[in-house]
Amino acid sequence: MAKSPSFTCTSCGAAYSKWSGRCEACGSWNTIVEEAPLSSAGPAGKTLGGAKGANVTLSDLATEETPPPRAQSGIEELDRVLGGGLVPASAILVGGDPGIGKSTLLLQATARFAANGLNVLYISGEEASAQVRMRAQRLGLAQAPVKLGAETNLRDILTTLEAEKPHLAIIDSIQTMWADNVDSAPGSVSQVRAAAHELTQFAKRRGTAIILVGHVTKEGQIAGPRVVEHMVDTVLYFEGERGHQFRILRAVKNRFGPADEIGVFEMTGSGLQEVANPSALFLSERGQPSPGSVVFAGIEGTRPVLTEFQALVAPTPHSQPRRSVVGWDGGRLAMILAVLEARCGIPFAGLDVYLNVAGGMKIADPAADLAVATALLSAREDAALPVDTVVFGEISLSGALRPVGQTENRLKEAVKLGFSTAIVPQRSKAGGTGLTLRPMNDLAQVVGEVFGAG
Repeated sequence: MAKSPSFTCTSCGAAYSKWSGRCEACGSWNTIVEEAPLSSAGPAGKTLGGAKGANVTLSDLATEETPPPRAQSGIEELDRVLGGGLVPASAILVGGDPGIGKSTLLLQATARFAANGLNVLYISGEEASAQVRMRAQRLGLAQAPVKLGAETNLRDILTTLEAEKPHLAIIDSIQTMWADNVDSAPGSVSQVRAAAHELTQFAKRRGTAIILVGHVTKEGQIAGPRVVEHMVDTVLYFEGERGHQFRILRAVKNRFGPADEIGVFEMTGSGLQEVANPSALFLSERGQPSPGSVVFAGIEGTRPVLTEFQALVAPTPHSQPRRSVVGWDGGRLAMILAVLEARCGIPFAGLDVYLNVAGGMKIADPAADLAVATALLSAREDAALPVDTVVFGEISLSGALRPVGQTENRLKEAVKLGFSTAIVPQRSKAGGTGLTLRPMNDLAQVVGEVFGAG
């Protein structure tokens, strides 16, 4: 029985059983095209296409595999995010806002890999070779043994990779690649999916590590179909605010190492410099005690990182108070404000609330709840916490404080930076860290004992 045709939107990837002029998922017009159906099985007892396949090699879970060899770049923050170094035959997708420093970081990394003896190719689809050379000269990398090319035709790129047999190839960017066997414009869903599939298969087949640079949408997600992120082995996001010099390289998927690992860099005139101790850097501007300023001991990937939450609470002249958040979840801020009002009797009606994570960091750790609540109370009551105090803990809707993981690692990092007191949930397991702990049962106890309010 013949399989019915399939139609796909080239803008968002939505699938339909019949053609339509307008995509219901994204609202685009004239973007739905027909795709050739996959070959299907014949009558019962026959295999696909009438040909018999090969048996799949099976093994049990107890089989021991040799860990994959890794190539070190010498940039410790990059090697940390990759899980310990570059794995041969791996496919890596790097995304980030325009101008955030993706090309700069990868050019510095390729120069390091090439200096360590790897055969490295850098293929640019967005810039001419002369523009890449100018950047290399500005970074002091003009003499690096990196082979450079400017091309967007996928067939020509794959032919070049077959001939050169590099250990590492950089494709900047995947949205500019054009496959001549796909009937759509470069950057469309079909083109991005086809190019990513061909390059990933080449990496697996030839043992070449491929790094793909991806554009991001205004929501911060990598542009194109989500299937591209499933194809590759590692997905990295390069984050940072334009007004800050700090850049965060974050692993959101890694088949060869821990996810959510971060590497911290500082943008300078000579390129990106790695930051070995990000906690000290993020807290370097702290001075005298200030209302609304609280230090949070968090965990990013496998490393403890201390960051500063800054809150400002001010009367509003408007009927609808503002709630502005930078670097944290706005929905979670609304929850903390509701718990403070319902469980502790601390109203924020008629008050504008502003919350910021210093240094351009983005925090997703639930343990930041208590630090945020403390910063809000400090700003509202105009009462500063001592500068030697760190705070962490998760808040439930009942107002109770819940212990969080890796408490000892958080406290040890605080000790290294000179902190002596920690406000933590009551049942936190921590011993031998040398800090004075102030355990709290619930948020109402924090309000009463720390701020004398409520």
